[in-house]
Amino acid sequence: MLLTIDMGNSNIEIGIIDNNEVILSERIATDLGKTASEYAVLIHSIFEIRNVDVSAIEGGIISSVVPPLTNEIREAVKKVTGITPLNVEPGIKTGVRIRIDDPKTLGADLLVGAVAAVNLYGAPAIIIDMGTATTVTVVDKNGDFIGGVVMPGVALSLNALSAGTSKLPKINLTAPKKVVCTTTEECMSAGMVYGQASMLDGLIEKMEKELGYSCKVIATGGLARLIIPYCERDITLDNNLMLEGLKIIYDKNRS
Repeated sequence: MLLTIDMGNSNIEIGIIDNNEVILSERIATDLGKTASEYAVLIHSIFEIRNVDVSAIEGGIISSVVPPLTNEIREAVKKVTGITPLNVEPGIKTGVRIRIDDPKTLGADLLVGAVAAVNLYGAPAIIIDMGTATTVTVVDKNGDFIGGVVMPGVALSLNALSAGTSKLPKINLTAPKKVVCTTTEECMSAGMVYGQASMLDGLIEKMEKELGYSCKVIATGGLARLIIPYCERDITLDNNLMLEGLKIIYDKNRS
């Protein structure tokens, strides 16, 4: 079994892959104040609740966009499993060439998503990751990562809308039945859900026009399942894309 960890700014996704199948996927909150020992307790508790045999874990790999916590999580994994996990960082083998101005600045999450997309769906591909930030990135027809766009995520945008206005309330985001709504709460939900969906449709169209060819489109991330069904474009929703990408990278780097 392989332990895979995708560490984002808001959540840390912990996965177990056995025989190329994701058999566990759980999320815990990203907390800069927690120590390695505290994270070890959380990880151990997840394994206990889900009846994971720790002795069967043969390796581990981490993707992190939170550098201050990377070593803490790696140490936590070692405390629980006895294994020091591989870290997705510059120099690691991925099979995907990075064609941006400074490859060292590429976020590990974007690289992992690109690797998964190329290997599972083929190139060219557009990858949407809807987390704290929403990223839309491109792997061209040659299988090269060539860049993309970054924008505020859905939850971040919604929180900013409430915090920056006097009368707009905090709401639980749901998809209203129509676009033209008659209550403040539904108007806000419609703006977020249908607005984000339309924005993604528009970005995909512009990217394909710029590339000169169509692409497969794959989406992942916590809020993707809420937004993607309202896109006009055919988009494959893969909730395990990051964990699957980590497994692919781990296999490429096994000695």
